Amino acid sequence: MVYMAMTLVSCIKSNKTKLPPNVLFIAVDDMKPVLGCYGEATNLTPHMDKLADCGTVFLNNHCQQALCGPTRASLLLGMYPDQTRIWDFSRKFRDIHPDVVTLPQHFRNNGYTTIGIGKIFDYRNVDDYEDSLSWSETSFPHTGKDAIQFFDKKNGPLVGHFYQSQLVKQRFAELQPEADKEGINPVHLLHKHIKPATECLEMPDDAYIDGVFAEKAIIDLIHLSKEDKPFFLAVGFHRPHLPFTAPKKYWDLYERDEIEISAIQTKAENDVDYAYMTSGHLRSYSDEEGNFIYDTLKKGGTLTEEQQLKLIHGYKAAVSYIDAQVGKILDKLKELQLEDNTIIVLWGDHGFHLGDHNMWGKHSNFEQATRAPLIFSVPEQNAYKTTMPTEFVDIYPTLCELSGLELPYHLAGESLVELIQGNQVRQDQYAISQYMRGDKMGYSIRDNRYRYVEWIEEGLHVNPNADMKKVADRQFFDYEKDSLETVNYADSEEYKDVQEKLTQQLHAFYNEIHK
Repeated sequence: MVYMAMTLVSCIKSNKTKLPPNVLFIAVDDMKPVLGCYGEATNLTPHMDKLADCGTVFLNNHCQQALCGPTRASLLLGMYPDQTRIWDFSRKFRDIHPDVVTLPQHFRNNGYTTIGIGKIFDYRNVDDYEDSLSWSETSFPHTGKDAIQFFDKKNGPLVGHFYQSQLVKQRFAELQPEADKEGINPVHLLHKHIKPATECLEMPDDAYIDGVFAEKAIIDLIHLSKEDKPFFLAVGFHRPHLPFTAPKKYWDLYERDEIEISAIQTKAENDVDYAYMTSGHLRSYSDEEGNFIYDTLKKGGTLTEEQQLKLIHGYKAAVSYIDAQVGKILDKLKELQLEDNTIIVLWGDHGFHLGDHNMWGKHSNFEQATRAPLIFSVPEQNAYKTTMPTEFVDIYPTLCELSGLELPYHLAGESLVELIQGNQVRQDQYAISQYMRGDKMGYSIRDNRYRYVEWIEEGLHVNPNADMKKVADRQFFDYEKDSLETVNYADSEEYKDVQEKLTQQLHAFYNEIHK
């Protein structure tokens, strides 16, 4: 096992403020590790990079399932998806685990003021209050009429959740009578006619919902700074989740002719066909005029280079837009003299395919879907980067240890505090991810170099008594030799011993989680 911990810059702070520490918990939807601090020099993310300069950057971090609801439930409960039993959006986690203590709830139970802004849990897996037991304050600016007051009055509220386009607003107005007559949500009707995947308009940051979230976070920080108790402030940004809507100034940061499409546009050799997805989420979107041009992917077609470049451009712009919002919050934290007693954790809930293997979105066990950014900034900490495999289930116990809180009994992850302190940890670390295809469930084990995937014939999501020994197919990738996953080496004699070791580790995981 190779472990790298590189000191970048001393960030020791004088911590004269009283304990316990505050927590600033920043979630970014669908953001893969395309930040400058992850080696993506062509992406402009100066604020998140500055955070990384005084923090620990986990270069080989992975989500437990590349889908919003399951990955957030897993992270916030500190349990793997097979433990939460949340594999999709069909159930709420408290219907399964009514007494489980979530991460923010644990801090609330220990005297913290807990506030959630934006998307922290996925709303489809919680109650109407983003899980009311988790928060001291359940007033979220993106819900109901409360949102309108936060928007720039000149631009008006968003239409179709994410758009300021005049054409979209016009279509919305035209469809309103039909929606009223049929008794349906006009947004659902609108999206059948027009649902642009991108939007590039001259707009201020607060014309879009993520700019509103940043403003709300700043307001809350001001109030929290006056309280005589610690806080857990969670801010969940929607972009760069589709649609890629961001003010034009962030699009202007990039020249499209300098952007490159993925070098691998086909499936890997010798691979498992059903391991791939047909980009169903993107296919539900249109161009700016309402033409559903991406549906060609359903039949195995490939987007034109022009279409791919526009989407990648939009993704980059959305990431830079979010970076600016993060910067506003961090600046206010410093201005209020809170940073010396505040733990900051920033994460993207999973990765995102941008055309590699002809896939767009998440929903897979491949590297571009499971690998996700994770940055911890802790007072009195040096800056490090580590290639040690880590997982989102590790966040809950890490924050508990950093804050001096006891660990709830149900946690499945391991604290990352030793890594944050730059200490060596035990060998043979790995990360587990999973994703389903119909009745099959694929389990991936990722170490510092390899990924091994087993597709179980019938997963727990369809059979509570699933036989984990019934393996339908296998995948094996070597990222040192083949970083783009162009060949499935599962049947290669060259990797027989390594695959056997990973198989044993994966089966030990089955036995531990499913006992």
